[in-house]
Amino acid sequence: MAKITPFKGLRPTKSLAAQVATLPYDVVSVAEAREFKKERYNFYHITRSEIDLPDNVDVHSPLVYERAKENLDFFVQKKILVQDAEPSYYIYELVMNGRSQTGLVCGSSIDDYNNGIIKKHEFTRPEKEQDRINHITATGAQTGIVFLAYNDCDSVQQIIDEWKKEHQPEYDFTAGDGIRHIFWVINDYSKVASISHYFEQDVPCTYIADGHHRAASAAKVCKDMRENGYSIDGDEAFNYFVTCIFPASQLQIMDYNRVVKDLYGKTNEEFIQALENDFEISRLGNQACKPEHPHEFGMYLSGSWYKLAAKPGTWSDDPIGVLDVTILSENVLDKLLGIKDQRVDKRIDFVGGIRGMEALEKRVDSEEMEVAFSLYPVTIQQLFAIADSGNVMPPKSTWFEPKLRDGLVVYMI
Repeated sequence: MAKITPFKGLRPTKSLAAQVATLPYDVVSVAEAREFKKERYNFYHITRSEIDLPDNVDVHSPLVYERAKENLDFFVQKKILVQDAEPSYYIYELVMNGRSQTGLVCGSSIDDYNNGIIKKHEFTRPEKEQDRINHITATGAQTGIVFLAYNDCDSVQQIIDEWKKEHQPEYDFTAGDGIRHIFWVINDYSKVASISHYFEQDVPCTYIADGHHRAASAAKVCKDMRENGYSIDGDEAFNYFVTCIFPASQLQIMDYNRVVKDLYGKTNEEFIQALENDFEISRLGNQACKPEHPHEFGMYLSGSWYKLAAKPGTWSDDPIGVLDVTILSENVLDKLLGIKDQRVDKRIDFVGGIRGMEALEKRVDSEEMEVAFSLYPVTIQQLFAIADSGNVMPPKSTWFEPKLRDGLVVYMI
C-alpha cells in the first residue's frame, strides 16, 4: 500500500504566489526562462538559475547549482518563501478551459518507488538525472513536484472535498496562460492522520504520470545519503520525494507529436510510396489533421497535410504494441527514417499537443524540420496497464495538461 507523509512546506507568502509560480523547469528552454530574468520573485531564478549567469556558462556548470542555492537562500531571507510551522498536506486544484483536477501534495516514499509500489512507464536519461541530483544536493531541496496518479479512492476524495468546502484557499490565481491555480493547506492533525491512514489502507499503488527524472534523482540522492550514514530511522525527509497525486478520472492526456529533420535520403514521392505499404493515405492540403481515432495519424510535409490510417497488421494487441506511438515508431520512424532510439537521436524532436497543429506547421515551414506527425493521445488506463505490466512506453508518449507550477511548495530534505 502507498506510504505518504505530510511535510513542512516552504511556500510563497500569499501576496507573492502568482509572481513566484513558474512552469516546470524542464518544459521551458533557457531562452524562454531568460525572458523572466528581471522578475525578482520568479522561481526560474532557482530552477533555471543559469538565467542569472552569463550566456556562455554551461547550464550544467557547478556555478549554476551554486547560484540556485544562493537564490533559494535569498528567497528565504527576504521572506519571499516561508516554511510552514507544522507538517501539512496540501490540496492543489488546477482549472483549464472550465475543466478541473484536484490533487494531494505530499511526500511519497522512496522505498515505494524502489519497490514498485510507485509504478513507472518511462526510461530516464542519465544526464537529466544528474542535473537534478546536482540541483537537489546543492540546494538541499526538491523544487519540482512529481505528478502521480491513482485509481479513484472515495475515502481520500471525501476528505479533500470537505476541506475545500469548509476552508478558504491559501492561493487562488490565474496564470498568464489562463490556467487557474487554487491551493489549500491541510494542517489539522486528525485530517492529516486520516489521509495517511486511508492511503496505506485503500491505495495499493500510484503511477508516475510526469516527472520520472525528478523521482529518479530524488531516489539516488536518498541512496547516497543512506550510504553515507545520514539515515537513522528511515523516516528522515530525504526518504521521501514531493508529489501531487491525482485521481485518474480527473486527468487528461494530450497528444505528444513528432518532427523529423530529414527523410533519410528519400524524396517526398519515395517516402509517400513507402508509407503506402502500411498506411492508407489521404491528402488534405492545408486542412490540418489532428487524429480523432486510435491508429490514425496526421502528417505535414512540404506545406501539405495528409491523413495516415494504419493498416491491419501494423500493431499487436499487447499493451505496448497497440499504442499509436509504437505504430509510428516501428513502421515509420525506425523502418523508413532510420531513427532507432528516439531518446538520443538528434534528428527527431517532440512537440506537446498543447501547442497545437500550428506548431508542427511552423517547424516544417521554417525548414528546421522536414516532416511532422500528429498522434492520437494515449489514455490513462493504457498508461496504467503498461506500468502494471512492468513495461515502458516509447519516449515522449504522454503530455499532461495543465502543468503543475514549480514554486508553490518546496520540499526541504
